[in-house]
Amino acid sequence: MMTTDYAKAREVAEQARETEWTRPSFGRQLFLGDFRLDLVHPAPRLTEEEIKKGDDFLRALRAFLQEKVDPALIERTAVIPDEVIKGLAAIGAFGMTTEEEYGGLGLSHLYYCRALALVTSCSPALSALLSAHQSIGVPQPLRLFGTPEQKRRFLPRCARGEISAFLLTEPDVGSDPARLSTTAVRDGDAYVINGVKLWTTNGVVADLLVVMARTGAKISAFVVEADSPGITVEHRNQFMGLRGIENGVTRFHQVRVPVENLIGREGQGLKIALTTLNTGRLSLPATCVGAAKWATKIAREWGCERVQWGRPVGRHEAIARKVAFIAATAYALESVVDLSSRMADDERNDIRIEAALAKLYSTEMAWKLMDELVQMRGGRGYETAESLHARGERGVPAEQMLRDLRINRIFEGSTEIMHLLIAREAVDAHLSVAGELVDPKAGLRAKGRAATRAGAFYARWLPSLVTGPGQVPTSYAEFGPLAQHLRYVERTSRKLARSTFYGMSRWQARLEHKQGFLSRIVDIGAELFAITAVCVRAQEDSAEFGRKPYELADTFCHQARQRAEALFDRLWDNTDAKDVRLARRVLDGRYTFMEDGIVDPSLEGPWIAPQRTGLSMFDDVHRRIG
Repeated sequence: MMTTDYAKAREVAEQARETEWTRPSFGRQLFLGDFRLDLVHPAPRLTEEEIKKGDDFLRALRAFLQEKVDPALIERTAVIPDEVIKGLAAIGAFGMTTEEEYGGLGLSHLYYCRALALVTSCSPALSALLSAHQSIGVPQPLRLFGTPEQKRRFLPRCARGEISAFLLTEPDVGSDPARLSTTAVRDGDAYVINGVKLWTTNGVVADLLVVMARTGAKISAFVVEADSPGITVEHRNQFMGLRGIENGVTRFHQVRVPVENLIGREGQGLKIALTTLNTGRLSLPATCVGAAKWATKIAREWGCERVQWGRPVGRHEAIARKVAFIAATAYALESVVDLSSRMADDERNDIRIEAALAKLYSTEMAWKLMDELVQMRGGRGYETAESLHARGERGVPAEQMLRDLRINRIFEGSTEIMHLLIAREAVDAHLSVAGELVDPKAGLRAKGRAATRAGAFYARWLPSLVTGPGQVPTSYAEFGPLAQHLRYVERTSRKLARSTFYGMSRWQARLEHKQGFLSRIVDIGAELFAITAVCVRAQEDSAEFGRKPYELADTFCHQARQRAEALFDRLWDNTDAKDVRLARRVLDGRYTFMEDGIVDPSLEGPWIAPQRTGLSMFDDVHRRIG
């Protein structure tokens, strides 16, 4: 049964993938050992008109945040005030990415990401509201897949400030959409939706919903009016961080949705979701940038102000290493987001891998960076901003930022799922030529054809991984002191590709289950992408800031190279097999004696809430009308 369920889930995921590569991809070639610097350098540039429009909005947004938003109030009350939402709507913040013809601002991806970074530095809950509305809510799927009539009906409403939400997750369904149980059954000129959705960011206050539901054997996407009869918001969830977000449980009971509200075609739901996330995933890296840049400011100020043993703490090596990591990583995260968003604006490249790498890398590194800031602040890092302020000190919300950032490693695809998603794309070229060779269900004739294709492919490909520009001391000389790091990326991309090939040769069809190996392959690729982005940006920034960007970039690149080399060592020398064996024994209850001597404070209840049918047991619909 487990094998059947796994095969079914895998089949659903494969059907939702974009299988064609119609545009070049820097990320794809990087994993193939082909360092295509020409695809990212020089980085695409916006027009003067786009830059002016973006700068004008950022000025208005900054002024609004400084004058009208009280982030401490949002944290204390766990609610974003209605006047803040109305004010953001008035300056166009809910229509940043929507075209001007539909009442939006028509900002570029670059300026949308900069806006989210700015908002995050003030209030991460506020950026979650805006990004969930625009990156995965109604606007983005309709912009990509909506009919002209759907765009005319819904996009102006979204741009004016009617809040939208994206509803995919269910109590028993996370990253495995094959288990989706919400249904949409055709009934004349409407679909009737029944089911329950969990963790519906913005769902508690939304006016419009994107709902994923099963239409027969496949999944489809619908725009649903949130005030439709039969929709009940049953619960507003409370979390470790992002206390101001309106996230809840939404029940659908016999909800009628007009046929014309179907997005795309029946069965396209997951493809729509994944395509939306190709660029939509850049919103979370953007929020990480805002938090990282804020952390750099606090680290600098605190490192100079706090004196221990006769000198500022930032001058002691133990703390200086943290300051360097924070500053260098913040510059790198901004470089990654800057490059990825400019490529998204340019539209000449397929950025599905780059956007996924940006999400994975930024969310992991921002969490580590903020943890280092909390450690650097000591007891004050653990104390709340409100408590600090109450006793007469500067109310620095370091612990809040750490809590708020933690969800980003789970939002829009957990780190573990992102590893698998990127790994699947990274080995796509191999599976395209040798897929049937490693497919246990393939017959002998199919395996024979696959062997012929694979032989021809590898005869051409493997020799290309032996030498390259990375071994020539004068390569990439235009990057000055950073040229050495680009040579490293070129050499290492070939080493990475060889390692992937060795893994496929060793494990064949079992490779997809070697998640530790695949995760390290992806993490190495992420470091190489970050090094490239940093070098490209530093060279560009040097025209304005001189040697300063090179100094930040050089330190980051050395840090990243050490991380990459450690990952290479662990590809083959690790405890993965022992870990899996021990985990199985733990799950089998072999070591329950370890649990003696504790009291479990968990509240009683099932691990997964049971699905109920019929109307909600709740009489009160928790919906706050703005």
